[in-house]
Amino acid sequence: MGTTEKLLLALNKAEADIIEIGIPFSDPIAEGPAIEAASERALKQGCTVDMLFDVVGRVRGEINAAIMFMTYYNPVYAYGIEKFTARAQACGIDGLIVPDLPFEERDELLMPCKNSGLELISLIAPTSENRIDHIAKNSTGFLYCMGVANVDGGIDSTSQNMISRAKVASDIPCCMGLDITNAGQVKALAQCADGLIVRDAIVKLVEQYGEDSAPHVYKFAKEIREVI
Repeated sequence: MGTTEKLLLALNKAEADIIEIGIPFSDPIAEGPAIEAASERALKQGCTVDMLFDVVGRVRGEINAAIMFMTYYNPVYAYGIEKFTARAQACGIDGLIVPDLPFEERDELLMPCKNSGLELISLIAPTSENRIDHIAKNSTGFLYCMGVANVDGGIDSTSQNMISRAKVASDIPCCMGLDITNAGQVKALAQCADGLIVRDAIVKLVEQYGEDSAPHVYKFAKEIREVI
């Protein structure tokens, strides 16, 4: 938890607009190997939802960035939906990203989020096809656009089309989630999306450097921020 606290402060210092904290879960079906391994490490160390609430509460006053929890629906449901959203509001969380909750089935979480002043972030992917327009028109906060990289690490045409279509339907910001590995990729991606969501790269730095990872994460995030 101490390392997590240092990482939050480092990302804020690097001028991240939003910091996403993943709640570890035993069956992270939407993740690749790096984040699966991170969940496993966190659970083995005894990480709980309450511990993460406490960390956010301790540093919230020092952080200018918005803070989001990314979680599967099971931890929210098991905790108690209204209890979870109320605790999130109390510690300073700004919103939730729940990748295994289909847009069409989000109502039982959406109203408690609204009551607690939390954004419930919607996700789209190139495979969303005809649902893209409807999701874009009926979402708030920003759209989490799950992109696909081409062979040179840039964004492929299907992902570009996905964002273009969402922008026609709505003026909601479109943030691209992609495996960004270096600042060199960022310039081209920033021409297409309103925001960039870094996924595995930061998690891998934490895995590599452990308790000493905060300076490395700061350097990586700062380089990306400077390119943007």
